Amino acid sequence: MSSIKQYRVASIEDFVGRELGVSDWTVVDQARIDDFARCTGDTQWIHVDVERAKRESPFGGSIAHGYLTLSLLAPLAMDIGVIPQDASAGLNYGLDKVRFMTPVKAGARVRNRVSLLSVERKSGGRVIVKTKNELEIDGEDKPALIAETLAMLIA
Repeated sequence: MSSIKQYRVASIEDFVGRELGVSDWTVVDQARIDDFARCTGDTQWIHVDVERAKRESPFGGSIAHGYLTLSLLAPLAMDIGVIPQDASAGLNYGLDKVRFMTPVKAGARVRNRVSLLSVERKSGGRVIVKTKNELEIDGEDKPALIAETLAMLIA
């Protein structure tokens, strides 16, 4: 739930250019990486073969899939409260830009820092919002990724 007062569909334009919040830390452990690999079929050794990754990876161990880290944005943004309380729904509408900056090592903690970039009102009480998401890694200077995400709010 957002801690920003007056953050509502009716007043959302007032928040363009502002940080909406920062999520709690979440751990990206090897079990989560393995589950993602099984779910998607992406079983590349750098993700799932821990011993080989320790020996051969330039990162000193296994790393999370880029798309796993990207998939964390939505639930972490929801935890912040990027969907105003008075919206009847908030739907994923797509991505405008994604850059994977730093690999997330197994066991690392990440969090999402979200800012509102733009708001576009549509007919029927729909609102398209664009947010900047920075998935920060605990102890790293650069984020795991930066992504501009789109959501459709339904008032």
